[in-house]
Amino acid sequence: MTKQAEVQRRTLLVLVIAQVLSGAGLAAGITVGALLAEDVLGSTSLAGVPAALFTVGAAGAAYAVGQISQRWGRRAGLASGYAAGALGSGGVVIAAVAESLPLLTISLLIYGSGLATNLQARYAGADLAEPARRGSAISIVMVATTAGAVAGPNTVTVSGDIASHWGIPPLAGPFMLATLAYGLASLVLYAGLRPDPLLLAREIAAAASESAETGAVRAPRLLASGAAVMTMTQLVMIAIMTMTPIHMLHHGHSLGAAGVVIAVHVAAMYLPSPVSGMLVDRFGARLVAVAAGVTLIAAGGAAATSDSVAGLIVALALLGLGWNLGLISGTTMITNAAPIQQRARIQGGVDLGIALAGAGGGFASGFIVASTSYSVLALGGAIIAACIVPLLAFRSVADKNHSERKVTNRHK
Repeated sequence: MTKQAEVQRRTLLVLVIAQVLSGAGLAAGITVGALLAEDVLGSTSLAGVPAALFTVGAAGAAYAVGQISQRWGRRAGLASGYAAGALGSGGVVIAAVAESLPLLTISLLIYGSGLATNLQARYAGADLAEPARRGSAISIVMVATTAGAVAGPNTVTVSGDIASHWGIPPLAGPFMLATLAYGLASLVLYAGLRPDPLLLAREIAAAASESAETGAVRAPRLLASGAAVMTMTQLVMIAIMTMTPIHMLHHGHSLGAAGVVIAVHVAAMYLPSPVSGMLVDRFGARLVAVAAGVTLIAAGGAAATSDSVAGLIVALALLGLGWNLGLISGTTMITNAAPIQQRARIQGGVDLGIALAGAGGGFASGFIVASTSYSVLALGGAIIAACIVPLLAFRSVADKNHSERKVTNRHK
């Protein structure tokens, strides 16, 4: 086994352990963030504010983690991102006890660092992977999040009881779990991610005298397509997911039932990753991105027509699956297009845009539901998702024409 392959296996193992832990941390905001805001602020129209806050925080953290990784490697970037997520989670707990809105706002922003870092870790899985195996490498990191992310929503009642026993508001219980989970993930990465996969990949590229050292983007159209796919899938997923627990409680369903629906959703976000990665490696990222758009259209339609727990489980499962297909295909496009010497910086910039789109979706979702309905929100998401299909078709035609022009020019 070559040194590169050996380090890649170790890197994936460390990332898997960290992602299992961090999955429990990110589930806190997804499950009870909107409910905590509705409880503190007393307004459904502002229930999307927590999702907006921690996705805005994720946007800033994505850029910061990308810049830190660019300069000092993945180990420094990912460990610091999870440490910030733990700090933010602890701040949410303190804010809930003190009933401090300013502290809650700041803490939710910082809490978003954990979400950004969880997503940035997928890039680390691809740094040392062979080009034909990048989809699968990314999927391994993604699927590892499933265990913690699915367990997290199902511990709402238990963590709430523990919080109540300690004199802490029950809805702050999941954020107590997030503090521990993100803290442990940071320690695992700091101790175990050696040698650093990004720094080693740069050394290998330099030794091979690859053109990556020029820092030029090899395929700007591919880069733009990957960014667009991930941005739209993130916006649709965050908007619909954020308001689903509120929609369920307003229709008489319990908090436990909402937790089950979100748990299924989060499982669908991460569990299909190995299949998505295999499809990307076998059929190409663009075809899988088109499948993501079609799946999200179905998710929006199902959510718009569902009030039952069973119907919402189907809708949110489709929503998670569409997001997964879009993220893995888009990530593969970005990684293939970005030169190794500038890869972390470009990836951080792309994730900044993705997080801002998610923040916009989360913030607007509450106002849309309050002024119209959850069904209108879901149908709006389906319409946005429908834009992915013609976008990829247009890019494919443009690239084909570009390739044909290059061949023609060579024969003149």
